[in-house]
Amino acid sequence: MRNCAAIIGAGVSGLTCGVVFAEREWDVTIFADETGQETTSGAAAAVWFPYDAEPVDKVIPWSLITYERLRELARDSQSGVSMLELRQFTRTGEIPIPDWAKNLGARAIPVVPSENASPARTEGSRYETSSFDFPFTFSNGFALTVPLIDTTIYLDYLANRFRTAGGTIQSAHISKVDEISRDFDVIINCAGIGARALVRDSDLEPHRGQVAIVSKLDLAQAIVCDDAPLMYALPRAHDCVFGGTNSISENREPSSADTIAIVSECSRVLAIDPPPVIAVKVGLRPFRKSGVRLERKGLSDGRTVIHNYGHGGAGFTLSWACAEEVRAIASLTS
Repeated sequence: MRNCAAIIGAGVSGLTCGVVFAEREWDVTIFADETGQETTSGAAAAVWFPYDAEPVDKVIPWSLITYERLRELARDSQSGVSMLELRQFTRTGEIPIPDWAKNLGARAIPVVPSENASPARTEGSRYETSSFDFPFTFSNGFALTVPLIDTTIYLDYLANRFRTAGGTIQSAHISKVDEISRDFDVIINCAGIGARALVRDSDLEPHRGQVAIVSKLDLAQAIVCDDAPLMYALPRAHDCVFGGTNSISENREPSSADTIAIVSECSRVLAIDPPPVIAVKVGLRPFRKSGVRLERKGLSDGRTVIHNYGHGGAGFTLSWACAEEVRAIASLTS
């Protein structure tokens, strides 16, 4: 008899868990009131990087495992995953290269300020720099090749892969874990920021992120700077993601002031005229002050609940490693 698992949440964590379980012959149903582009995952910049998540001693190993899984997926042209050079910068001082980044081949970038910076080009030409020459913007940086996930493709890829393996997705709002039918032996909580209400976890903190989706720019690299104001420009197959914000807020409504600030700063850094904005998205990063929660608990009826949430701004970056750890825990209880 096949084991049965219910997953709460259809963001990247829930979908990845669904794939991992369903492809190992579990009967799996995902319950979610938001799917695809409606989820926080749909609003994510989704470049691999261990960002805004704790604790470091777990986040880095999980990130590196997921890096390898995503690098394998980049070989599949249908997945929406590609390998791209990411350039991480600071506006003042120096940014040290973390040991984990060195092990992935990260290298320092000589920043050469120039009043004649090469602008990003519109589609049809190419933006290349042998040294970084944006005008007087950054003081130091490093580069490494990382997976870039196009959420408009990847979330559907995961959902289709899940369904192909026999999984089902049901539209439902789950307000309590024990609402899940007793037909399911294992319940996996991938509710993201929703876990704050679902399991009354006061450690969860909504880190609001807003991005502007702009017309395609032929950037050769992803550009990121964590200094205030936070900025990133991530080229995708059909558009470009400009970001962003990271503030403690539950407001999921787009802010026109944020959009103007995001597009203005990214355009200034890239030395281009502001491109047309196609869409604006807002998501709430599920940052957990005490760190990612990945653990087994029991319900009063004897069933197993495995919590897998609190990934902050690193949901995609931690997704495969955490899903595999969830399955390992589940296999000990089945």
